[in-house]
Amino acid sequence: MAKFELKLPKMGESVAEAILTNWLKEVGDTIEADEAVLEIATDKVDSEVPSEVNGVLVEKLFNVDDVVQVGQTIAIIETAGESNGSEKAVTENAPSAEIVKEVEKQVETAKQATQAPIENNGDRFYSPLVKNIAAAENISQAELDAISGTGKDGRVTKNDILDYVENRSSVKAQPQQAQPQTVVEAKNPETAKAQTSEPAKPKTPVSVSGEDEIIEMTRMGKLIAHHMVESTQTSAHVQSFVECDVTNVWNWRNKVKNAFAKREGENLTFTPIFMEAVAKALKDFPMMNIAVDGNNIIKRKNINLGMAAALPDGNLIVPVIKNADRLNLVGMSKAVNDLAGRARENKLKPDEIQGGTYTVTNVGTFGSIMGTPIINQPQVGILALGAIRKVPAVIETPEGDFIGIRHKMFLSHSYDHRVVNGALGGQFVKRVADYLEAWDLNREI
Repeated sequence: MAKFELKLPKMGESVAEAILTNWLKEVGDTIEADEAVLEIATDKVDSEVPSEVNGVLVEKLFNVDDVVQVGQTIAIIETAGESNGSEKAVTENAPSAEIVKEVEKQVETAKQATQAPIENNGDRFYSPLVKNIAAAENISQAELDAISGTGKDGRVTKNDILDYVENRSSVKAQPQQAQPQTVVEAKNPETAKAQTSEPAKPKTPVSVSGEDEIIEMTRMGKLIAHHMVESTQTSAHVQSFVECDVTNVWNWRNKVKNAFAKREGENLTFTPIFMEAVAKALKDFPMMNIAVDGNNIIKRKNINLGMAAALPDGNLIVPVIKNADRLNLVGMSKAVNDLAGRARENKLKPDEIQGGTYTVTNVGTFGSIMGTPIINQPQVGILALGAIRKVPAVIETPEGDFIGIRHKMFLSHSYDHRVVNGALGGQFVKRVADYLEAWDLNREI
């Protein structure tokens, strides 16, 4: 018999850890190769971890809600036969007796110093990540409550608690005894100044009556809320709006959609048409296809378009169309339909929601004519597509101006004013409108 180490696989270029949300197998269960053993969740997507071998689950190394790092061993599976090159025998890497003794000593010490579980205290909400860090560093509830948070409403962020841990360690290293430090000193002088000059605003208490229903936010809902607040605190959001005449696009799609569906086996929606126009505009204005990293601007080589998709539970996810500028309209349509369909079925892979350089969201799906979308960090722009409406409009012709019925929509462009000025932000969205208004009615697909 050999023992195989089931490790958390790499799930994307920027995914370093995941939360174990559910064990699908119990100790003693027989597992087949490629059969799912457990479910995990990242800040981007939920996924399953399959077994690479046939065998029996003999040990679980993590519990539900534990944070697991990429590459860590999650479980031990006992396989039939001798270990081979594809299986990692646990015995080969067995630790020495001295290491085992030291680990047992550390575990015993940790048990003695175990703190009560961290809870949301009064008006203060602590994210699962902050709670996990507090537990790992043996930070008590009192210590955590005393940390001055830099998030909205004084919320403690990841950086706040990491600064506290580092500060606490340096204080312990001092030979002289110091008074317990209850307020974290920020490393950045500007941050420290902001903390001392701007006291945290008291949170308005929420009254709950006996007839009210309290609904806990879902894990994804909490993550989305955190990302949205973080984005508004990071980027200086500015909006530009352009009204676009899409009559040619409307008429052309009506003319070709039946033939397209018969030939390709799927529907031709407006979304891939809009995505194509956005990709072209990004090539014309490459400084919209950037990211901000501290005081540096990262100019992206590839154009990877994020496509906001609504989920059945009301949440939102943003799958990414990689190298969108290299796709023709058929390829773009297939990519849009595939990602949107699998997003609704919760079948996206972690890597398919990574690496976006610009995002498009279709608020017109719900009847909105315009919107002010929040930027998907670390990108610097997001375009909202409004509903297409039939409206009376002035039509300019060589013979004079006339009033006619046209199909029009609003393009709402939110951009980061730290690095994108009004001229660039306005010119970009106007270029998208120009591409749509100049649509060729005789275009073949």
